[in-house]
Amino acid sequence: MSTNKKSPVSRSGRFASGPAADVAKFTESISFDWRLWKHDILGSLAHAAMLKKIGVLTKAEEIAIIRGLDQIGKEIAAGKFSWKPELEDVHMNIEAELTKRVPAGAKLHTARSRNDQVALDVRLWLRDEITLLLGEIANLQRALVTLGERNADVIIPGYTHLQRAQPVYLAHHLLAYVEMLERDCERLWDCHSRVNICPLGSGAIAGSTLPLDRALVAKLLDFVDANGKVQLTQNSMDAVSDRDFAVEFCAASALLAVHLSRLAEDVILWAGTEFNFIKIADAYTTGSSLMPQKKNPDIAELTRGKTGRVFGNLISLLTLLKGLPMTYNRDLQEDKERLFDTADTVRASVRLMAAMLSNTKINRENCAAAASDPALLATDLADYLVRKGMAFRPAHHVVGAVVALAEKTGKPLNQLTLAELQGVDKTFGRDALGVFNLKTAMAKRNLTGAPGTKEVAKQLARWREQLS
Repeated sequence: MSTNKKSPVSRSGRFASGPAADVAKFTESISFDWRLWKHDILGSLAHAAMLKKIGVLTKAEEIAIIRGLDQIGKEIAAGKFSWKPELEDVHMNIEAELTKRVPAGAKLHTARSRNDQVALDVRLWLRDEITLLLGEIANLQRALVTLGERNADVIIPGYTHLQRAQPVYLAHHLLAYVEMLERDCERLWDCHSRVNICPLGSGAIAGSTLPLDRALVAKLLDFVDANGKVQLTQNSMDAVSDRDFAVEFCAASALLAVHLSRLAEDVILWAGTEFNFIKIADAYTTGSSLMPQKKNPDIAELTRGKTGRVFGNLISLLTLLKGLPMTYNRDLQEDKERLFDTADTVRASVRLMAAMLSNTKINRENCAAAASDPALLATDLADYLVRKGMAFRPAHHVVGAVVALAEKTGKPLNQLTLAELQGVDKTFGRDALGVFNLKTAMAKRNLTGAPGTKEVAKQLARWREQLS
């Protein structure tokens, strides 16, 4: 079934009739791009101010347009605005309603195309999303630092290959994620600088013959750098077809999702009975429909799982763009759902991980029991031999033989006698077993970035100040 109903906004005089119903349904984007409404109105307000300056609008017409857009914005915010799928997108819906209420609204599209309009709206929206996401990441970093500070004396085994390796402070382990998240912030902020460039004035492809003041629009919309210099796109064809900034955001978000997934994996392991290092509050776990004893770390598991969709969105955008000729092509309509979903997913994941960690307690006794394994200090025993003058490779071999002896005799390393140690190598002295004092061992690890007692305290203080 087709429709012959024409919209003066969405269909030009070139067409004798409107699109068929199935075509309209297939091509509409209002079902998802409605969320750009606030930024579309902001762009229109700035455009109206510029049109008034160059004489296209009178002062009275500008005022009427401002009032009309303000009223429409209030209705949308209140959920009272009726979105019309036959008008295709957010731009046409708002413009058609404005023109119906304000005759001068018909002038608003002067020297503007939906091509540069949507490029503007997405940049404005993403600029805000990046700012909000950076705030969410900072909250997660604070949650990690706070958990570390509250358990500053807790030592756990550090792992390589998921095998016990060397002792580290729990806080040191948590701060590793704070460092990762800081790199994510740096990447997002760097991405922000390329988002923050104004494309409006590029028209459909070739700008305009009217004397537009692009710099005025950019200033009104705060497209300026740290020094207040206006940031404008420099090629109209690139401006309307560029989605690099969206890809870059999705790429940075994908790496953020990797870090969240790795943190989630540690949380899942630590919450399991085999580790039992942490206890997550009931509000951030779920039970089983069959097994009454179960307490599942669903927030962490879902965060780990949602990483896949963030990866998928990035690949979708890259694939979408790879074969497009210049300049705007309708394919670009498909960018928004992928971009929106990535922003929504990573923000929700970051926010809930922060809340979960803020409601997690450390099982200190279990951590201490695991960290008391003397095998964690085998490398320290090799360092002891190095301080006695032995080269590290031979020292490594000697300690390997000591470990083998301990396994053969069924003794922990720190329970071997001096005679047994010297039976492996005479370099061992009476002070050798002092290596297995965990507190002393941790106090010695004070290189920058190491998990030593003083160094971890210093790093906690540094991050607390930086995040305050």
